[in-house]
Amino acid sequence: QLQLVESGGGLVQPGGSLKLSCAASGFTLGSYAIAWFRQAPGKEREGVSCISRLGGRTNYAESVKGRFTISRDNGKNTVYLQMNSLKSEDTAVYYCAAKPAALFELCVLSDDFASWGQGTQVTVSS
Repeated sequence: QLQLVESGGGLVQPGGSLKLSCAASGFTLGSYAIAWFRQAPGKEREGVSCISRLGGRTNYAESVKGRFTISRDNGKNTVYLQMNSLKSEDTAVYYCAAKPAALFELCVLSDDFASWGQGTQVTVSS
């Protein structure tokens, strides 16, 4: 059974950093494109970042470009999201999601990710 588990969320001050992890089980992570999404209270879900199967192609929302970095270690079946220079508007529940993809396919922050984790809360506040 395909399962994604996020971790690494927490409370951080503005300007601080957090590193989220998304651990996969029940499937081979290397066969899937992986994305991070987030949802703040009262707001729609937003695509944050996406990474292709081998990690060579990434995409970021404009709001996080230059501050967030997505990476993956297929040997550890884990995807990461390094978040720097955090702002209060980054406060949200962060979810990782997976979808099957072709080997060199560009990952797009679309609505067709079929498998989701339970989310991890990130709160940016002084």
